[in-house]
Amino acid sequence: QVQLVESGGGLVQAGGSLRLSCAASGRTFSTLAMGWFRQAPGKEREFVAAISRVGGRTIYADSVKGRFTISRDNAKNTVYLQMNDLKPEDTAVYYCAADILRSITTAQSEYDYWGQGTQVTVSS
Repeated sequence: QVQLVESGGGLVQAGGSLRLSCAASGRTFSTLAMGWFRQAPGKEREFVAAISRVGGRTIYADSVKGRFTISRDNAKNTVYLQMNDLKPEDTAVYYCAADILRSITTAQSEYDYWGQGTQVTVSS
C-alpha cells in the first residue's frame, strides 16, 4: 500500500503562487511514477502534470504549461507542484497520484493510489 498526503493548498489572489507537496510512504518512492490532477466544482477530475520515476521526464496539460512545474525529491519521498501566475480557473481540489507499473502516464485510470486532495482557491 502507498499512502499519499498532499499539503500546501490555500487561498491566493490571481497572479500569485503556491507550492503543493505530496509526501509518499509505503513503497520505495523512486519506483513510483507520480502525477497531479485537479477537480473543480461541477467538473470532472482532469490531468495537470506528471513526472517519471527519477524525474527525467515531465508532461503538462496545455492549460498549465509554462505556469506550473512538477518536480520530485526521491530522497524526501515527495513530489511538488509549483504553481505560478495562478488564475481563478485554477481553483480546484488538487490530488496527487502514484502509478506502480509505468514510468510516466497521464491517464487517471492507470494510477493506483491517490491522496485525499488539497483545496486551491484563486480569487480574482
